[in-house]
Amino acid sequence: MMTLAIGIGCRRGTSADAIENAVRAALGPLSFSDIALIASVEAKKNEAGLLAFCVRHRLTLQFFSAEEIAQTSSSFSPYAREHMNVDGVCEPCALLTSRGGPLIVSKTIVGGVTVAIARTPSKKTA
Repeated sequence: MMTLAIGIGCRRGTSADAIENAVRAALGPLSFSDIALIASVEAKKNEAGLLAFCVRHRLTLQFFSAEEIAQTSSSFSPYAREHMNVDGVCEPCALLTSRGGPLIVSKTIVGGVTVAIARTPSKKTA
């Protein structure tokens, strides 16, 4: 079973349904049930749509500071630079929450929501 870490960026007031549509579109043939973690920038801690999406699907939500995100490379987003003071949100958050796993879906934009997907390193069994 593959375990996926999803990084999400969204504008203030984005609905849980819009976030879900973007995540499902970014997943493509990957299974929604393989999602282990969702991550975003700390500034989104009170974003109702993001919180509701995670509660709806019982997904763990993790936040990273702008400083943590700045140390991770990603595609450049002028919006993220202007509003969050980082070069990107979804790709660095996916990479940070995957704890070293590779990015398998780069920044995908659906309805103003950005989504990136990283694979968490597989656990070796003895």
